[in-house]
Parts: sequence; structure tokens; C-alpha cells
Amino acid sequence: MTHQKHTVEKIGGTSMSRLRELRDTLLIGGRQDAALYHRIFVVSAFGGITNLLLEHKKSGQPGVYALFANDDNDHGWLDALSMVAAGMADVHNGVLGNAADRLMADEFVRERIEGARSCLFDLQRLCSYGHFRLSDHMGVTRELLSGLGEAHSAFVATLLLQRAGVNARFVDLSGWRDDRECTLQERIARGLDSVDLATELPIVTGYAQCSEGLMQEYDRGYSEVTFSKIAAYTGAAEAIIHKEFHLSSADPALVGGAHVRKLGHTNYDVADQLSNMGMEAIHPNAAKTLRQADIPLRVTNAFEPDDPGTLIDDQPAAVPAVEIVTSLDVVALELFEQDMVGVKGYDATTLEVLRRHNVRIVSKSSNANTITHYLETSLKTARRVVNELEQAYPSAQVSVRALAIVSAIGRDLTGLQALGRGLSAFDQAGIDVIAAHQTPRNVDIQFAVPRKSAEAAVAVLHGALLEDHGQASEAKAA
Repeated sequence: MTHQKHTVEKIGGTSMSRLRELRDTLLIGGRQDAALYHRIFVVSAFGGITNLLLEHKKSGQPGVYALFANDDNDHGWLDALSMVAAGMADVHNGVLGNAADRLMADEFVRERIEGARSCLFDLQRLCSYGHFRLSDHMGVTRELLSGLGEAHSAFVATLLLQRAGVNARFVDLSGWRDDRECTLQERIARGLDSVDLATELPIVTGYAQCSEGLMQEYDRGYSEVTFSKIAAYTGAAEAIIHKEFHLSSADPALVGGAHVRKLGHTNYDVADQLSNMGMEAIHPNAAKTLRQADIPLRVTNAFEPDDPGTLIDDQPAAVPAVEIVTSLDVVALELFEQDMVGVKGYDATTLEVLRRHNVRIVSKSSNANTITHYLETSLKTARRVVNELEQAYPSAQVSVRALAIVSAIGRDLTGLQALGRGLSAFDQAGIDVIAAHQTPRNVDIQFAVPRKSAEAAVAVLHGALLEDHGQASEAKAA
């Protein structure tokens, strides 16, 4: 593979569903000849396909994987796999205009779906003997199924670009019918080392089969990890994530499109805080890979290719400013114990219980006799945690309640009095603030509010810290 400076670019599933538009803007647009190349595209499955293969990301409705895992001999997963094939066909028949290309895509889907069906049948038969447990193989099964979606989208995108005269190359990292055991870096090397970036446009699957087991570690965040590893391995000049929207100062639906602003430039500290608040610009492990490789990340609107989007690097802010306001629904777990004062171990026990229940901590605070953890979990799971803590500390009072954390985030909040300004704005708006917290690092401020007030709180905080104070900061910087 040639190593002249290039970019590695990722396209998400929702954007991939508008592939023909991407062809005419991002992928080709006005580019000709050499300008088409020196880019590597890492693609996710078409929108909705991974939900059919695994389970619906939001509703939890079972897909092939979930039905196979809970199969009670009615073989419901077979019908679900047929639905996947039909869904894939609907997508690529809507994308590909050439009849021969559609036939090739149909055959690709048939071969992959039939192969997966045979594999799952064989696995069921093997486990019917009793010496083998299906549960031992579900991680690999999940990876096999998920890889079908990315392979399909990358293959279809390659066909579309080749038909338009681009020397596109399908790079399948999914390990399909490859019996070699390799690490993620070895998988990437085998897929890309023979590519000439000066004359070829590689379209790479977002899923990569490897000995590390991407889904076991990252579940459905694996495509960004693959993307970042490719960027680091190939020494990219820049890594680019194309979304359906700009990375903005708040959700336009909450504060109004006229009031939000594109970030334009921020750093990895802010990206980490966004990840903590469930608003991932990039998976935190992927960000770590890029940061360690000294590769800047750019987040753009896929359908506005002439807009530079937002650059994320390690540069500090030129002037202190709040850059973004966002919120996350949480469950506040409060443990009050009068005898806690001066005694060690209370927090350690709580953390161990949370770890066993696979509960993520968003934030926490404590005083002499109370520890409060703000958790991203369901009330049902939180109550199970409460039951365990009550058994561990019979004299403690343990409670949970549904709240939201509204956070103001920026590279440098020094001297902005953002905490006080936020509290004042909430008071004027009649929004009850249950707790507020700012760390000495001065990159974020968190306000715990009733969950029903979250959307209004985002609008109020954005108005107080960006729409008013933002203009003053810009004038000061000028």
C-alpha cells in the first residue's frame, strides 16, 4: 500500500442508506482523476440492517441473534434471517441502477445468508449432543451475524462506485470463510497492504474479525474502533467521521435551529465528556487510538461536503468558552449511612455491586455520610443494586430516583462563572436543581434536574451560557 498522506473516513449506517446522494456529493461529487483517491472509506451496515441481524438498538425487539440465542425449537431465527435477506435486497435494489449490479448484489446476499444459515444449523446440531454448550459460542455467533451487514454495504458501495467509473475496491475484513487466526492489526494489514491508494478507493467493512473479539469488547461500537485502528496503522493525515448533522452546541430540536452553532474546533477532552454524556462524537477507545497516534479527527455533515465540519485535536482553547450543552437521563443511587464517617470501604462495595450488574457510572458525589452515584441504567436494574446494598449495609438508607444530568462542556471554562450563571438561569426559569458539580479541570459542569425538566433545562442553559455569553467571548477573542 502506498503511504502518501491520505485520509481515513467513516460513514455511519443512516448516511449509508442515502448512498446515491453520497456518491454525488462526498464520494465523487466534483472530483476527477487523482482527486478521487488517497482516501479509505470504512462503512457501517445500511440503516436498520444490524437491528434485524442482532436486536433493535432502542426498542430491544429481537433480531436473528436474539431469536437464535433463545430458540425453543420453533426456529424463529430462520424467518428473521429471511427478513434480513429481503431487507438487504430492498436496500441494494433501491441503490443500484444497473441490472447486472443488482444481480451481483443479490448473489452476494444469497451466498452470505445461506452460509450463515448453514453455520447456525450446524451449531445447533453440535450443541444438541450435550458436550457442547450453545452459550459458549454466542459471542462468535454475534460477530458472524453482525459482519454480514457491513460486508453487504461495502460490496454494494463498491459496485455503485465502479459503475460510476471509480476504481473502487471491496475490502472485506469480516473473515468470511477465512480459517486463519489473526489479530486486528494483522487483519487490517492483510486487507490493505496490497492497495494502491493513488489509484484505488478502498471501501472497507466496519466490522473486522480478529482474535481480540471486537464485539465482546465494544459491542456495536466496533466500527469506530476498526476505523481508528486503520487510521493509526496507515498513518493517516486525518480521520473523518461523516454524520447526518454537524456537531453543534446543542440539539436544534430543543433550542431551535437559529440558536445552535457548529462547534468548528474542539479537542479530545470535550469528545471524552460527550461520550460520558451518551453523545458520542466517537467511541472513547477509538478516540484514544487516534489521540495516541497524533491523528486529528474531523466530524462533518456527510451531505455538506464543502463544509469543513468540526476538527477535534489536542489544541487548547484560544479563549475560555462553553462549547456544547447536552443532557442524559440517569438514575441517582443514594446511600446514606450515619456510621460512614471515618470508615473505609463503603464506596468500594458499591462499585463492586455496580460492576456485577454492568452499570455505568456517569458521575458521583459524596459527603461525610452519603454517597450518590448517577447511573446510566434502568430503574429495574437500579433496584436490584439497592437490594444488594441493603443486604451489605442493613442500617443504611438506600434509595433511587429518576433524574437527568444537564451538562455544559468546553475545552476551558475558567473564569466564566458558568456554574453560578447556570444556577441563576434555572432559578429564573423555575427549574429545580437537585445537585450541581464542577471539577477543578474546568471542562464540564453538571446539573442534576428532574427528568421531566431535562429538555427545558438544556434550552435554558444554552441560552444563558452560549447565546448570551458566547457573543461576549467572541468579542473578547477578536
